[in-house]
Amino acid sequence: MATRKPRTDPEQAAIEAALKLAAERGWRALGLADIAEAAGLSLAELHPRLGSKQALLDAFARRVDAEVLAEAAPDAGESARDRLFDVLMRRFDALQPHRLALGNILQDQLRAPGEALCSLAQLGRSMAWMLAAAGIPSEGLAGLLRVKGLAAIYLATLRVFLRDDSADLSKTMAALDGYLRRVEWLAGRLQRRRGRRSGAESDPASDPATGPSKA
Repeated sequence: MATRKPRTDPEQAAIEAALKLAAERGWRALGLADIAEAAGLSLAELHPRLGSKQALLDAFARRVDAEVLAEAAPDAGESARDRLFDVLMRRFDALQPHRLALGNILQDQLRAPGEALCSLAQLGRSMAWMLAAAGIPSEGLAGLLRVKGLAAIYLATLRVFLRDDSADLSKTMAALDGYLRRVEWLAGRLQRRRGRRSGAESDPASDPATGPSKA
């Protein structure tokens, strides 16, 4: 008796079909029926797993997250900037086979701001995981600011990545390193400024309520 070949994971099949069609046709005009047919699924099979095109994109992002997280953690002895560089470059490496599809999706989403806004929630969750992979907390108000800052860096670098024709993604690496260095410099400057202000507030000689100290 012949052994039946196991069926491909339906979610993975739908994601791969969607990305293939996005590379060929673009994203905006692509329908769920087109994706289901290309994936060898019925609409009834697709619906409970991925009920919208945005759900497909979110599922793809989660799979990229998992691929990055499956790799060994960066060296804890490295700087936060170096750890973030390592993690985000892993992400771009994972996206490399789908660069044409991603470029078409991003281009079409920019023409429909509502769709782009829908992607921001998953982007924030993905960036929180990237921070965790780099050993940087993303909880609380400070963590929220880190997530938003990293998302801005990621999106700016993504635009370079989509046009990067170098074999080793050297243009992407240079852009990412530059953005991370700028943020590191700005964060250091703000920290020093806060330190000076904190020192001034704790110095009685500079406190107008107490006046200068007398020997």
